[in-house]
Amino acid sequence: MVDDRQRFGQTSEQMVAQYLQREGYRILETNYRTRAGEIDIIADHNGTIVFIEVKARRSRSYGDPKWAITPAKQRKLSMLALVYLKAHKAMYRRARFDVVTVQMVAAKPIIEVIRNAFELAYG
Repeated sequence: MVDDRQRFGQTSEQMVAQYLQREGYRILETNYRTRAGEIDIIADHNGTIVFIEVKARRSRSYGDPKWAITPAKQRKLSMLALVYLKAHKAMYRRARFDVVTVQMVAAKPIIEVIRNAFELAYG
């Protein structure tokens, strides 16, 4: 059963995928899952594989959503990206990590794309 918070997250991810497509990204995967976790969106942008984390907030009560990408989250996303690249025989491809935030302001979504938000993170 999907609660209101999960529904908001799913809707935000769909909105972001559509936005990215209009910006020239080709969506390869959404909600790519492994035993270790999930990557929200994987896309190709000008020949680069982009691993995208979506963070959405209905208000600023908990601060700017981009600050929710902690070093631990960066390490986890890095590990998942390496699993994807290896599974798709794409270790030679350029890759980057983008963070996309969605903030509701006066009931209107504001989308911000942060390209190259962080580097591959280890240990």
